Amino acid sequence: MKTNVLSIGLTVLAILKTSAQVSSPSPSGHINDVAYYDPQAIHQADEYQKSQCKLDLRYPTNHAGFATVVWFHGGGLTGGRRHFINLNDPGIAVAAVGYRLSPKAQHPAYLEDAAAATAWVIKNIAQYGGDSNKVFVAGHSAGGYLCAMIGMDPRWLAPHGISNLQLAGLIPVSGQATTHFHVKKLRGDTGKQYRPLIDEFAPLYYCASNLPPICMVVGERKLEFKCRVEENDLMAVSLRTLGHPNVEFHELAGLNHGTVGTGAMPYAQQFIEKFSSRKKP
Repeated sequence: MKTNVLSIGLTVLAILKTSAQVSSPSPSGHINDVAYYDPQAIHQADEYQKSQCKLDLRYPTNHAGFATVVWFHGGGLTGGRRHFINLNDPGIAVAAVGYRLSPKAQHPAYLEDAAAATAWVIKNIAQYGGDSNKVFVAGHSAGGYLCAMIGMDPRWLAPHGISNLQLAGLIPVSGQATTHFHVKKLRGDTGKQYRPLIDEFAPLYYCASNLPPICMVVGERKLEFKCRVEENDLMAVSLRTLGHPNVEFHELAGLNHGTVGTGAMPYAQQFIEKFSSRKKP
């Protein structure tokens, strides 16, 4: 679905509501600097992994059984830092994840970290009142790529005893659907950045009918990162053609690669609320 210019009004309204919400916060709890790898892995880790592989959790304290979104920041797999997103629903918990970056970490450390953080949330959110069956993964740009990879390729969550099909939904925001340009570089590919590659490190490679619900949000194609809208559109069409019943695709008019990170929040919120009650197979 291509969202028309009215999306700008929806985005602005959501931002205004979010600002009002911040000024009058609802009851919430916070825990910071949680090491999401198990103690044995942390014991064997280097100092960079120990410092980088942490998450912050913000969660509602006035009701139980809430949904949680695990958020991966952008930065091309080489930069950025963990941060909370502002959903206009204080009843949704947010886990802001830090992960190892290139060149300090080797491929595929960032994918391993994204899976480990997601596994921690699934295994631990109940003790804070959340529902482990309502865990969504989401991210912007490189974070959207990580979200799609661990949500579509089962090998990343499997070492933690978790199936990607346990996830309540995937929300990649302007994520690369072909193999990420930096991943190509790290794996020795010498082709130009915009030459598409669909191999085992491309979300498109794992399109199937039985994946969790997925909501892809991108900016306007004439303003977005080159090829990003078209790649995501192809993934949406491929998923639907294969029989996936719950695919959303939103192209937001007037937004570029940077601003869509905030502009996507109303669509993420609606998607989370819609699929929070979905029963797992």
